[in-house]
Amino acid sequence: MDISHNDHQEMLPFHEPPTWAREAIWYQIMVERFRNGNPEVNPTRQTCDNALIDPLPEDWSVTPWGHNWYEQEPWAKKTGLDFYRKIQMRRYGGDLDGVIAQIPYLVELGITAIYFNPLNDAPSLHKYDARNYHHIDVTFGDNIEADQLLMAQEDPSNPKTWKWTSADKKFLMLVRLLHEHKIRVILDFSWNHTGTNFWAFKDLQQKLDASAYKEWYHVHIDNRARDPNKVLRYDGWMGITSLPELRKVKIGVKKPGMGYEGNLHDGIKNHIFDVCKRWIDPYGNGDFRFGIDGMRLDVAEHIPKGFWKDFRQFVRALNPEFYLVGECWWEAWPDKLMDPQPWVQGDMFDAVMHYHWFKAARSYFAEPTDKISLFAFKEQLHKLFSKYRPTTAQALMNLASSHDSPRLLSAFFNHNKYKFHCKPQEDKNYRTDIPGTFTYHRVKLFLLHQFTFIGAPHIWNGDEMGMLGADDPDNRKPLPWPDIAFDLETQSDFSSYKYAYQPFFDKEMFDYYKSLIHLRKSDMVFVYGSVEMLDVSVNHTVLAYSRKTAESQVWIIINNHQEFNEAFLPFKDGVILFRYNTDIEVLEDVLLMAPFSGVVVKRQASD
Repeated sequence: MDISHNDHQEMLPFHEPPTWAREAIWYQIMVERFRNGNPEVNPTRQTCDNALIDPLPEDWSVTPWGHNWYEQEPWAKKTGLDFYRKIQMRRYGGDLDGVIAQIPYLVELGITAIYFNPLNDAPSLHKYDARNYHHIDVTFGDNIEADQLLMAQEDPSNPKTWKWTSADKKFLMLVRLLHEHKIRVILDFSWNHTGTNFWAFKDLQQKLDASAYKEWYHVHIDNRARDPNKVLRYDGWMGITSLPELRKVKIGVKKPGMGYEGNLHDGIKNHIFDVCKRWIDPYGNGDFRFGIDGMRLDVAEHIPKGFWKDFRQFVRALNPEFYLVGECWWEAWPDKLMDPQPWVQGDMFDAVMHYHWFKAARSYFAEPTDKISLFAFKEQLHKLFSKYRPTTAQALMNLASSHDSPRLLSAFFNHNKYKFHCKPQEDKNYRTDIPGTFTYHRVKLFLLHQFTFIGAPHIWNGDEMGMLGADDPDNRKPLPWPDIAFDLETQSDFSSYKYAYQPFFDKEMFDYYKSLIHLRKSDMVFVYGSVEMLDVSVNHTVLAYSRKTAESQVWIIINNHQEFNEAFLPFKDGVILFRYNTDIEVLEDVLLMAPFSGVVVKRQASD
C-alpha cells in the first residue's frame, strides 16, 4: 500500500486542507456512464424501480453503449413522453469493473485523485436518491440477488448487523488498487435527502405514527385522511417528491444560497456518522489507508452549519487527512453565485467546487453574451482569490464542467450566459454538434490557464476525450472508448438545425490534457507558487501571470485573440517549458505571439 500518512501529515492542523488535495489532478467519474465492464450484471426494472414518477415500460431494456444519444429506443417511443422526461429511464450498465479495467488509462493520463459521483445503493442513474448509504449499488457488484438477500438480513439502523455485499467488496478492492497507483478516492454523498426507497422512509410509509423514523423527515401524518395517498405528507427537496428531505432541527434564519444555523436530527446524524466510519475505516482497526480519502458534499447550503462543523470533527478524528469539498454554487440562479468564503474557514470544508473561477474564466476565454475584458478578468480573479488563505486557494477544486453543467467544448461553442438556457429544450439554437476551430483554440488556452493557475485542476470524465454535450442530462452520455463502435449522433428533436457526426475518442485532445498534467507535475511551483498578474503587452491584451516559490519562477503568457500580439519576455535566460501553437517567435526580449497561442517560460537557476 503506497498511500500512507507521513510525519508532516500527522501534524496537519485541523483547519488546513491535506497536502495531497492541494497537489491533486482530479478526475470525476459517473460510473453508470464510464464503462460497462461486466455485461452479465446490468440494471434491471426491479433495481430501477421507483426512481422516477414514470414507471419503466414492461419491455424496457439496457441501452447499447454506442446508441445514438438523441434517438429514442423502441420502448421509449411507446411511452409517448418527450425525450428529456424519459432519458432518465435510460441505463447503459457502467460499473466498477469498467473502472477497474481502465486504471491503466487513468495512470497514463496522470490522474492522482478521483471524485466518484454517488455509488450508494439507489434506483436512479445519478444515485442521489439513496436506498442505502452504507452499501454500494447492487448493480455494481457480481450478484444482484445475492447482495439483496444479504442486505435483507440486516437491521439497517444497527451497524453491527451490516453485511459486506459483493458490490461493497468490489469497491474496496477498487480503492486498494487506486491507492496502489497513488490515486486518492473521494465519494459523493447527499446528507440533505434520501430517495423514497430509503429503508427508514419505507418504514415510515408502512408504519406511519408507529415508525421509529417518523422524526427523521419533515412529515405530517393525517390519520383522518380518507385517501391513503394523502395520509403521509412530507417535504421533498426543492419540491421533488422522489427526494424526501431529512429533518433539520434548531434552525436559524434561512436565506437562499447562504448557510444557516442548526443541525440534523440526532437519529439521522448518528446514522450518517456510522456510514462515514464504514467507508473511512472499513476494517474497523483504525487503519484509514484502506478507506476513502474524502467526500464531495451535495447541496451543502441546504444543510445547517452546525451539522457541518460536527461532521468535520468526526471525520477528521477518523482520518486527519480527510478532504471535504462542498457544492456551494448559487445564491440566486442564474445571476449571482454564492460567496464561498464562509464555507472554507477551516471549521466546515477544505474547499468548494470552484464554479466561481470557471464562470469568470469562461467569460474571458470564450465568446459568451457575458464576455469580459482582460482587465475585468484580472479584477474578478483578484476579488475571488483574495477571499482565501493560500492553502485553501491551493485546495480548491477548479472544475470546468461536471455532471451538472455542459461539457467544456459545448460550453465554449455556445454564446449563452453561464449555466443559462444551455440545452436544446431551453434554446432550440443551442449547438450540440462539433465546434469550429476557434472553439478548440479557446478551450486549449483555457486549459493552459487551468493547469498553471492556483487551485487543483479537475476533469469531468470524457472531456479529455473531446466529448460534446449540453447541460444535464446531455452531459452524461456514455464515454466514447476507442474500442466501442458508436452510431451516428443526430440532433435533438428540440433543435432548429440538423447534423450527423460520429462520436469518437479524440486522441489529440487526450494527448493535450496529458501534456498539461505532465507540465503541472513537473514543478511544484504550479501548486504552491504565489500568483502575480502582469502586464506584458503594449496594447494590454495579453494575459500574463507569474508563479513563484523560493526554488522556482515561471511565467505564463497567453494570447487569446485572433490577431498577432507582442509580449515582453520577463528575462533573457528563460527556458520554454510548454507552448501552445508553435508559431511563436522569440526576438531577444520580445515574444511575437501568433493568434491563439500560449507559452510557459521558466527562469533558469542562477549559479
